[in-house]
Amino acid sequence: MSKPAIYRQLHRRLTLPVRLCQNETMIMIRPAAPSDSEAIWSILEPVIRAGETYALPSDLSKEAGLAYWFSDGHEVFVANEDGTVVGTYYLRTNQRGGGSHVANCGYMTFPPATGRGVARAMCSHSLQLARSRGFRAIQFNFVASTNERAVRLWESEGFKIVGTLPKAFRHPKLGYTDAYVMYREL
Repeated sequence: MSKPAIYRQLHRRLTLPVRLCQNETMIMIRPAAPSDSEAIWSILEPVIRAGETYALPSDLSKEAGLAYWFSDGHEVFVANEDGTVVGTYYLRTNQRGGGSHVANCGYMTFPPATGRGVARAMCSHSLQLARSRGFRAIQFNFVASTNERAVRLWESEGFKIVGTLPKAFRHPKLGYTDAYVMYREL
């Protein structure tokens, strides 16, 4: 089978329609393509600049931000609604060696699409994908405690707070706040 044919077959297997709860529209979650870079940056940039949820420098350049998101070992996906990329996430192995059976993910939603179920759809997709990849659990290493919406969402998807890192996150408005380690077996 040629490389493009293998890619198309893999792409079909990884593309899943997900019905959103709020407005009952369909979104497709699929592997990111190089042509998605601008759309992905339009999602990453406002989240990075705000500095309220990810422990990344708020002045991170576009090149560095995309390099982080597309790091070696990251499988990157986009959530597409009516032809528009409204979210992105990556799946990776959390640790090597003895910890390689645990996955890690990072999720970002386009700010105007917040509250419409995009993050929940991406989380559901990542749980299915991680399970199909043979992972036994997913761990979120650093969830800002002030990101209450995300904490509630992850808990509703079966994640538990298994550790608190006291004052580990420097929030731009609230100062030093806790960060959580969250974990879910698959």
